[in-house]
Amino acid sequence: MHDMAGPHKPVIMRLTRELAPLALADWAEAIAAALRAGDRVLSLFGRRAGNAQTVVTAVLLRAAGGLEVLRGSGRHDEGYPSLTARFPAVQVLERELWEQTGLVPQGHPWLKPVRFEGERQRRMHEVPFFTVRGQEVHEVGVGPIHASVIEPGHFRFMCHGETVHHLEIQLGYQHRGIEALMLQRPLPALTPLAETIAGDTSIAHAWAHCAAIEALAGVQMDPEVELVRGIALELERIAMHLVALTGLATDIAFLQGGATYGRLRTAIINATMRVCGSRFGRGWLRPGGVRHGITPELRADLLKTLAAFSRDFAEVNELMRAARSVQSRFQGVGVVSHQAAQDIGMVGLAARASAVALDTRASLPGRLYERHPSELLIEPGGDCWARLVLRMREVDASLRWLEAVLGGVDSRLDGHALQPPGRVYPDTLCVSVREGFRGPVLHALEIGPDGRLLHVKLQDPSLFNWFGLALAVRNNEISDFPICNKSFDLSYCGNDL
Repeated sequence: MHDMAGPHKPVIMRLTRELAPLALADWAEAIAAALRAGDRVLSLFGRRAGNAQTVVTAVLLRAAGGLEVLRGSGRHDEGYPSLTARFPAVQVLERELWEQTGLVPQGHPWLKPVRFEGERQRRMHEVPFFTVRGQEVHEVGVGPIHASVIEPGHFRFMCHGETVHHLEIQLGYQHRGIEALMLQRPLPALTPLAETIAGDTSIAHAWAHCAAIEALAGVQMDPEVELVRGIALELERIAMHLVALTGLATDIAFLQGGATYGRLRTAIINATMRVCGSRFGRGWLRPGGVRHGITPELRADLLKTLAAFSRDFAEVNELMRAARSVQSRFQGVGVVSHQAAQDIGMVGLAARASAVALDTRASLPGRLYERHPSELLIEPGGDCWARLVLRMREVDASLRWLEAVLGGVDSRLDGHALQPPGRVYPDTLCVSVREGFRGPVLHALEIGPDGRLLHVKLQDPSLFNWFGLALAVRNNEISDFPICNKSFDLSYCGNDL
């Protein structure tokens, strides 16, 4: 078997017979020890096995670099000591694990379903919201049905006057059962599902999935294929950061910004369409390579598009940042402190805007980002202004990266035929991570002894950051919620897998 583990690789693969499962209490303590040592839990997931046993897995991002997995096992009705009181970052992961397996994290302070899977979806009204008591405290419920094209989600505000003291966010209204659906289809047919987990993160999810399939088949991609995938991902990052910038400008009636950012996003997604036929990059990546290379003509087209984009983007950014109305509306609003962001396990841009230096392009660069490093950017403020400015800076960084690789590489990016991988290794677990525009996208595939998919775990970074949004709104006016929400720009469907 080709060893895919390593201190800098975004993929880890382990034979299941080498993952000796610990008793549940010992498994939880092993996770606690790793967290005390500075590691980060990326995922917790489990599956029902034979003999009335449930197998659970923790995926860790090591402080020293690299991925690791810890496996445990217990009875279907067994519990384990909850980690949440000591390590709040795992609160949503323990809730999800309980919802999907029935294993109870004993002592969890707020054990409430994440997605309301199966029969629970019909009984959402039976699960209470957290209540703030006080004679003048009132509740404001928003959703789950919203105006425009916003997806369903319920926001329960506990307010004193106009000030929000607590916000509880309840999702799960559109649980689609994608993980279960993937188990019903053969491995070669799964990428179209993977790239629609969150439509605005098609490339990141597709790449994480393709990398897992390729590792399980013992296939290593050519550097040129990895480079095309990296170009696709950075185009997606630019386009989707522009969605949030458009929303932020529009929500405060800075119309010049709203119109210009929207126009610039169209230029980027249309450039993506000219390469692969889809403005969202669907169908571009497949296991074994890419379906569309970048010819010299397309390379010249992309460079011309990016040059024109850069000029207009810099101009509108300067107008946006210099406007006193924008500064007044965003600065000091929706603050999540550095300590709070660390404690609750925030990821991606939202974490980096609170000075948490976490970007898996840097910590798990693999061959691509080792050869073509990506800038790790942070902002110290933790407020809406910091998230606004960091989006601008990350777009600029992606532009510099794209212009460097498109204008500097000598290798051909258009002559690599797609070669689907062959049979995969049996009895093997593979975890693959890619840094999407919201944060780390994770795909875990476990292959059974017959070579078929035994279990799948899909994770969008939004899962970690919804609680960060709830904290951001505290002690702000309820009218600040729309801009706080836009500044995080989270995915409802990415959460409600």
